[in-house]
Amino acid sequence: MVPQFIAEVSSNHHKDLERCLTFIDTASEIGCSAVKFQLFKVSELFAPEILNKSKEHRQRAEWELPVDFLPHLSQRCRKQGIKFACTPFYLDAVTELLPYVDFFKIASYELLWHNLLAECATTGKPVVLSTGMATLKEIEAAVTILRDSGCTELSLLHCISDYPTPISHCNLAAIDTLRKTFQCPTGWSDHSVEPSVIFRAVHQWNASIIEFHLDLDGKGEEFSSGHCWLPDKIKQIINTTRNGFQADGNGLKVPTANEVPERAWRADPKDGLRPFKEMRN
Repeated sequence: MVPQFIAEVSSNHHKDLERCLTFIDTASEIGCSAVKFQLFKVSELFAPEILNKSKEHRQRAEWELPVDFLPHLSQRCRKQGIKFACTPFYLDAVTELLPYVDFFKIASYELLWHNLLAECATTGKPVVLSTGMATLKEIEAAVTILRDSGCTELSLLHCISDYPTPISHCNLAAIDTLRKTFQCPTGWSDHSVEPSVIFRAVHQWNASIIEFHLDLDGKGEEFSSGHCWLPDKIKQIINTTRNGFQADGNGLKVPTANEVPERAWRADPKDGLRPFKEMRN
């Protein structure tokens, strides 16, 4: 199955609507099926005890996506022919996103928050759930909540919540574990920024979704952490990954149409010389 690629903008948008729209245009141009943003309020993301102590966490208010951007982002996605997704990080965000998103993405850090899972599921929209840090038991509880609350289109993403993720920590075989355990589409949320990891996730472990963090120019808030792709590099990976499927064929071992004229130029079995004797004159 040719995978869908989802571009995660996360906090690289600078609260700039034009930059957000450029992310959407770029995601479309490099071959993505969807682009994803995050909707959070720092005051509802971290506990007061943390915000009181940590200036660094308080400053993340500068990373918040303005709610009034949502209709513009949705409209641009429709114009570009790609899906618009967003991760809600507070309960009211689900209602704010509902008129605009094609699907909800739930982050690994919110996997244990069953109220949020249920809120997304009851909308009837598809849900994509990341599973970084989680045990199989925790994932099973989250999947049960989602399905019992009305989610009928669920996808699970294996990921490692380590930014960036070393290749040796990726454990891509878990993609297959999730698929067999929960009988739903599964994929890989990439933090490795390694082409070989994406190729392996798709062509060995049949990931049907690849999510990756995108930055436009190396100036996004998260780029310095080392887990974001730039457009030219990920475009090459998307094209190479998809082009590989064209090589599969039908499995029948017969000469191709282009090989047929060459058959007579093989070594003649009688003297071992090319071409066949009947061709030589």
